[in-house]
Amino acid sequence: MEANGLGSQDFPELKNDTFLRAAWGEDTDYTPVWCMRQAGRYLPEFRETRAAQDFFSTCRSPEACCELTLQPLRRFPLDAAIIFSDILVVPQALGMEVTMVPGKGPSFPEPLREERDLERLRDPVTVASELGYVFQAITLTRRRLAGRVPLIGFAGAPWTLMTYMVEGGSSSTMAQAKRWLYQRPQASHQLLRILTDALVPYLVGQVAAGAQALQLFESHAGHLGPQLFSKFALPYIRDVAKRVKARLQEAGLAPVPLIIFAKDGHFALEELAQAGYEVVGLDWTVAPEKARERVGKTVTLQGNLDPCALYASEEEIGRLVQQMLNDFGPQRYIANLGHGLYPDMDPEHVGAFVDAVHRYSRLLRQN
Repeated sequence: MEANGLGSQDFPELKNDTFLRAAWGEDTDYTPVWCMRQAGRYLPEFRETRAAQDFFSTCRSPEACCELTLQPLRRFPLDAAIIFSDILVVPQALGMEVTMVPGKGPSFPEPLREERDLERLRDPVTVASELGYVFQAITLTRRRLAGRVPLIGFAGAPWTLMTYMVEGGSSSTMAQAKRWLYQRPQASHQLLRILTDALVPYLVGQVAAGAQALQLFESHAGHLGPQLFSKFALPYIRDVAKRVKARLQEAGLAPVPLIIFAKDGHFALEELAQAGYEVVGLDWTVAPEKARERVGKTVTLQGNLDPCALYASEEEIGRLVQQMLNDFGPQRYIANLGHGLYPDMDPEHVGAFVDAVHRYSRLLRQN
């Protein structure tokens, strides 16, 4: 039994640990696979469940999050579940208003414009207590999974969260957020520290609630070049991993594998491989063999089929998966897409992707 009764919630025994074994760098009988945004609008049942309420109300309903998380697992033999939530619950918990505008995406009516706006933010120490609904969703889902596959928790990385808080929504250039980095470096670091201080207890709380792995999404890495990335993103990515690991140990919780996915951050691949994460996620712009050469044998790679490949015929998907698996090699590898599933994708083609990974990765091991 772990200390504090945390993490010792007598969850059902795990029947399929292939994803976790691959994440830790152990050998597996086949390549495990899951999809970013596997609980998403491409599923008619997802659209049906979501139709009733607005986006963030859904995020605040453990019952709804659980249902949405489990939907893709009823259709496909995925090797992991990822809790349905959103990275922007953290800025919300810091006191910022966020709405999800249908067809447009997230919107902050009062973004951070001046340095003094940082004073509006709540103490990051209180954030985890504001996000109890995520922990409840994780515990409920972990029980209902009944040990079928592991459950992944997640959060957005500090720089990516900062972009939304400063831009007030999505942006093609991130010019406002980058203006902060150039004009207000000290205030930028202050904001990134606040976010890091909020993320650490939030991620530890997810593990205490039942998450068996954690993924950090640095979705907007590509807007930073190598210099800005190593100054304003990487130190916080490292800090999150280091502090989460230390806090898990202090709480008497078993370690869980950490995944870093820095989209378009290929210029920092070596640094990410040494940032304290067991798994490095790749987008589709990176050649798997080159990535493997650059990161060495110490980390597991995850990815990286172009999501748009799922528009191809099922035959072609099989061929592309075969190529991808050959390039990554059989071990220290988790198959995924190079980004999330898009709403107009055919669930049958998602099924074809999952099946192709399982089928071909078993063949690869026989030869």
